[in-house]
Amino acid sequence: MARNAGGNNNNATKSSATGNHHPAAGTAAAAAAAAAAAASAKHKRSSSSNRSFSFNLSSKLMLDKWKTLVGCVSLAVASYFGYLGYLETRVNTPFDNHKMVLRTGLDDPERYWGTYRPHTYFGMKTRDPHSLVMGLMWYTPSNLGPGGQGIRHWCELSDKLDGYGWTHHDGRTFGVQEIQDLPFELKTSFVKYPGEKQYGGDWTARISVRNTTRAWDRSISLIWYVALDERTNGHIKYVSDEKSPEPGVYGESQGLGEFQVRFHAVKGRILHKSYLSTVASGLSKLKETIFAHFRAFASKRGNRFIGLPGEIVSQNGVPSTNPEPNLIAIQITAEVDFTLDITYQSTSGFALGESIPKPPTGRAYTDSLQAKIGKFDKRFEDTFQLAAKGYSPDEIRFARNAFSNMIGGIGYFYGASRVQSVHTQNPVPYWKAPLYTAVPSRSFFPRGFLWDEGFHGLLISAWDVDIELDIICHWFDLLNVEGWIPREQILGAEALAKVPEEFVTQRNSNANPPTFFLTLRKLLSQHKEQLSQKGRFATLERLYPRLQAWFNWYNTTQRGEVLGTYLWQGRNASTLRELNPKSLSSGLDDYPRASHPTFRERHVDLRCWIALAASVMAELSTLLGKDDVKYYETFSYLMDNELLNRLHLDPYSEHYADWGLHTDSVTLKQPPPLTTQRTAGSRGGAAPQPPQEKQRYVTKQPDYKFVDNMFGYVSLFPMLLEQLDHDSPYLGKMLRDMRDPELLWTNYGLRSLSKNSPMYMKRNTEHDPPYWRGPIWININYLAAKALRHYGKIEGPNAELARKIYGELRENLVRNIFRQYQRTGYIWEQYDDTTGEGKGCNPFTGWSGLVVLLMAEQF
Repeated sequence: MARNAGGNNNNATKSSATGNHHPAAGTAAAAAAAAAAAASAKHKRSSSSNRSFSFNLSSKLMLDKWKTLVGCVSLAVASYFGYLGYLETRVNTPFDNHKMVLRTGLDDPERYWGTYRPHTYFGMKTRDPHSLVMGLMWYTPSNLGPGGQGIRHWCELSDKLDGYGWTHHDGRTFGVQEIQDLPFELKTSFVKYPGEKQYGGDWTARISVRNTTRAWDRSISLIWYVALDERTNGHIKYVSDEKSPEPGVYGESQGLGEFQVRFHAVKGRILHKSYLSTVASGLSKLKETIFAHFRAFASKRGNRFIGLPGEIVSQNGVPSTNPEPNLIAIQITAEVDFTLDITYQSTSGFALGESIPKPPTGRAYTDSLQAKIGKFDKRFEDTFQLAAKGYSPDEIRFARNAFSNMIGGIGYFYGASRVQSVHTQNPVPYWKAPLYTAVPSRSFFPRGFLWDEGFHGLLISAWDVDIELDIICHWFDLLNVEGWIPREQILGAEALAKVPEEFVTQRNSNANPPTFFLTLRKLLSQHKEQLSQKGRFATLERLYPRLQAWFNWYNTTQRGEVLGTYLWQGRNASTLRELNPKSLSSGLDDYPRASHPTFRERHVDLRCWIALAASVMAELSTLLGKDDVKYYETFSYLMDNELLNRLHLDPYSEHYADWGLHTDSVTLKQPPPLTTQRTAGSRGGAAPQPPQEKQRYVTKQPDYKFVDNMFGYVSLFPMLLEQLDHDSPYLGKMLRDMRDPELLWTNYGLRSLSKNSPMYMKRNTEHDPPYWRGPIWININYLAAKALRHYGKIEGPNAELARKIYGELRENLVRNIFRQYQRTGYIWEQYDDTTGEGKGCNPFTGWSGLVVLLMAEQF
C-alpha cells in the first residue's frame, strides 16, 4: 500500500508540475500510459512478426529464382541436345513429302518390264521396289572351274570376253545384244507385248548361240533363273515335263499377279535338261547357290553331264524353316548352234477357261523383232542423221551400239544409301527409295553416279525426253532437307556386293559437279517445245523448289573464304599416303590441286559450275514465272571476267588455276625401315620387317599461291562452260596452249594434264596409277568441242582459231574411239594420250557414249 501511495504522490507531484490539478487527470494519465505500454508491446510483436514474414518471403523468392534458373538451364540443355538430335536427323530426312516421281510401276505399263539389271549380261525385272528378277547364266562344261569359275552371270572384267553390248535398244519395248565369248557368239534379245493386260503384259526373250570358230567345243550350258527378292510378296514353283505338257515356272506376286515362264527350243538339240528349286540366301548369291548344287549325271548312253538336282529346299545343307523356294533355275545343255525362246505370260484377269493370249515364239517372234529393228534404225537416223553426214555403215553401226548401250544400261534400283554428317557419330541409313538411272559401266560401275548422270542425260534426252525427265525426277527424290544428294548410289544387295567398303559411306559435306544443270540447259534450249506438251511443265514446276535447295546447298556449303570463291570439301589434309590429296567430290579424283588442303583454297572449276547453275536457275525461273533476280545477279557476278582474273588467273603463266597452300616439291618415298630390338637370348639379328608403304615427303615448305604448274582440264573450265568473254586475250592464250602438243594436244583428244606438269602421269600412291593426270576423258573433251563450236560462232579475235581447233579435235576424238572399238570390241573409260589405246574399264558407255553427239554435232 505505502508503495502504491508513494507511487500516487509521485504522479501528483509530476502532475502539479505540469499545471494539471483535476482529480481525474491522474487516472487518465495512467490509462494513457497503460495504453502506450500495450501499444509498444503490440508494436514489438508486430515488428517481430514482420521480420519473420519478410524472411519467409525472401526465402521463397530465392527458392523460386533457383527453380527458375535450374529450369532454364535444364531447358537450355534439353534444347541443346534436342538441336543436336535435330542436326543428326537432317542428313537422312527427305526434302519434303511431295514426291517428284508420280508415275512409276504399273502406272507406266510400257516401261514396267525391262533390262533394269545392267550388272548382269542379260537380266529382266520390273520397276517395282521388290521385283521378282530373272536372268541368264552360261558356261562351257569343259571350262567350268573351282568356285564357279567359268560361269558367266554378272558383267565382270575378269571374264575377259571379246566384246558384249546392246546393238539395238529403245529404252522401252525391245533390245538386241551380242556377246562374244569365244568360241561362241551369243545373241540375246527381247520384245515386250503390253496388250491390254493389267500387269505390264507379256514378253519373249531369245538366246541364240553359235560357234564362230573351228574349236572343238560343241556344247554349252544355259541357265535361266527366276528369283524372289527377300521382300517380294509372292511365290514360285517349277512344273516339270513329267507333270505338264507346258513345263516351266509358275508363280504369283503382288506386283505381277499370276504368271507363267516357259521354255521353247527353236533350233538345235538338247543334250541334258535339269532344274533347281531351292532357297538362296540373297540375290547377290545366286551364282554361288547354283554352283553349290551342281551334280554329275550320266545319260543312258553313258555320257556325263553337270546338272541340277531338282527340289532342294535347304540353306547351307540345313532344312529351311520356310519350305517355299525363292530361286528356281532351269539348265539346258545343248549342242551348238542352238536357239531358245523364253516366254513370260501374265495370266491374271482372265476367267476360268478363257483363252489367254500367249507371246509369240519362233518365226512369229523373229518377224516381230525385225519390225522393231527396222523402226529403230529409221528413228536413229532421223534423230542423229549420221548417214546424211556421210558416215559409213560401220561407223553408223558403232554409233548405234554406243547409244544402245547407254540406254540399255539404264537400271532400276531400290534401297538405302549409307550416309554420315559431322553431327552423326557413325554412318546412318538414308531413307529407302527407288532410283531409275543410267550407269557408267555395266562391269565396273553398275550403279548411279551423280555427276556422270548429267552427262548421260545429254544423249538420252536427244532420244526420249520423258525417260530423261523420269531419271531426273528419281534423282531429285533423293534430295534431303539440307539440299544434298549423295554422289554415289549403292542401292540393294547386288549393288553393294560390287563396291569396296571404303567407298560405301557418303558424307554430306562432299559435293559432286552439278551436271544436271548441263542437262537442264540442253532441255531448255533444244527441247522447249516438247517441254510445253504432255504436262512436262508441271514436272519442272515440281522440280523447281528442289533445284533451289540444291543450288543453295552448293552456294553455301562449298563457299570459299573470299567472296566469289568456292572449294571442294572433303580433301584429306592429314594423309601421308597420297602425293597430292584427292578431291573425289570434284569428280576429277587425283587431278592435282594445292598440295596442302586448307579451308582457304579456291577451286576454279567449282566456281564455273556454280556460275552455270545460276544461269540455268535464272532461265528456268523466268520460264516458270518465278523470282529470277537473285539468280541473274549471282550469274552476272560470277561471269565478271575481271573478278575471275583477280581470283584465278596466274599472272606469270596467264593460265586459270586453283589457289591454295602449295608446293611442287613433294615425292613418294619408302620410309626408313623400322628397327626391332633383339630380345635376350635371341640368336642372329633383328627379325626382318615387311616393307612399309611409300609416304609423301615434302622437300620445300608450301606457301599460299596459284597452283600454276598444273595446266590441264581444271584450267580450261572458264572456257569449257563458256564463261570467258569471246574477245578475252586469255581465251586466245588458252586456245593456243590447248593446241600445243607439248601441253594438252594429242591426235586422240585433249590429255587431262599438261606434259610439262610435275604431276604428269605420276602415281598418287604406291598402289594408285595416274587417273586424271594425263589420260584422255571423253566428257571433258565433249565440253571442249561444244565450247569451241560456241566461240567459233561469235565473230571476234578468237573465232577463227576456235573453229579450226574444233574441227581437228572432233575428228581426232571420233576417229580414235571408233578405231579402238573396232580393235577391241569396246568403248573405254579413258584413252592413252600417247597411243590412243583404250584404258580403264570396259565397256564404258556412260559419258564415253557422247561420241554419238560428237558425230551428230549435237551440242
